[in-house]
Amino acid sequence: MKVVYKDSFVNRFENQLDYIAQDKPSAAKKFKKELIDKLREIPKSPRRFRKSIYFNDDSIRDLIFKGYTIVFRINSNQIEVFGFVKYQEKPIDKK
Repeated sequence: MKVVYKDSFVNRFENQLDYIAQDKPSAAKKFKKELIDKLREIPKSPRRFRKSIYFNDDSIRDLIFKGYTIVFRINSNQIEVFGFVKYQEKPIDKK
């Protein structure tokens, strides 16, 4: 199954990496590698992740990683990763 990374996810992820890198670039690099490894697990079994607490839709799931929630939607032929939040009640738009 193909994984598509929406701009909403990419922008927030890059902003967080920049923030981490200000203090410790090596930590940002490690965080990026570990999260990408986790994201690669999604296509193997996307429904094993919990139903999103942000949306009332069984096809939208949450991957929890080091206090962050990565929100993704399971479609028939692809997975759309669109949210990257930490300690927020609502993620950004699903666009």
